[in-house]
Amino acid sequence: MLTTLSIRDVVLVDALDLEVEDGLTVLTGETGAGKSIILDALGLALGARSDAGLVRNGAKQASATAVFTAPDDEALIALLSERGFEVAPGEELILRRVVSADGRSRAYVNDQPAGVTALREIGALLVEVHGQHETVGLLDWKTHRALLDNYGGLQPQLAGVARAAERLKAAQAHLDDLEASAAEAAAKAEEIAQNLADLDALDPKPDEETELAGERAILGAAEKAVADLADARNLLGGDKLSQRLASALRAVEHARQRAVQAGAEGDNPIIVKLASAAEAVDRALVEATEAVACV
Repeated sequence: MLTTLSIRDVVLVDALDLEVEDGLTVLTGETGAGKSIILDALGLALGARSDAGLVRNGAKQASATAVFTAPDDEALIALLSERGFEVAPGEELILRRVVSADGRSRAYVNDQPAGVTALREIGALLVEVHGQHETVGLLDWKTHRALLDNYGGLQPQLAGVARAAERLKAAQAHLDDLEASAAEAAAKAEEIAQNLADLDALDPKPDEETELAGERAILGAAEKAVADLADARNLLGGDKLSQRLASALRAVEHARQRAVQAGAEGDNPIIVKLASAAEAVDRALVEATEAVACV
């Protein structure tokens, strides 16, 4: 319950410390007495929207501090713990809000910095404001389940459902991990199967790598040999060599025929030399043609 409300420099209020006793507390007064300012200050401490207009003229900042005795409310205690504030039932719970003259605001829970959203969530579980054109908790569908559970005394069952939900969530996460692992294993198996299919298509044999290495060496040597043969063919002159030898052979034959026409006999030394030369050139022509054909 609310025990103390302290207001500093809010609108027309310079300083006010309001203590609330057990039971019904009523604020009365004529219009303009400041009742709405007190409610505005309480709303400010509970995380309501703020603006610079709440700061009293001439003041640097306004502040509102609401002190509560923390109720034995599991939802409230759980929310406080989730937000990083450890408060046990029956202990003091202090909500404070400071608004600067430039409109910026800061929020605190038990003097620890807090977000305005956290302050508003905590305040919603502590105070319910009923007024003209205000949203009433009974009309907020988000409160209906908790009201029914509290009315029926279903806290033990509610805790059991919460534990079951956590186990279900953990089981679902574990299932997701298993499905991801299964998908990864299936992809790996498909990759291995494809690799095996590729190996079957290659049909490797024992010692095939050694044989292929030998063939590769032979092919490399053959490539070099082809280049060497091409060089040899160029050096031999190719068909030009045969043509030259053939021309030389014809020239020698013409010389022998002229010698015969001039009256030289077969045993004449000139005829003999020319015949020997023709035979030698003919042999060279044959061998040169064979050499060029081989390269």
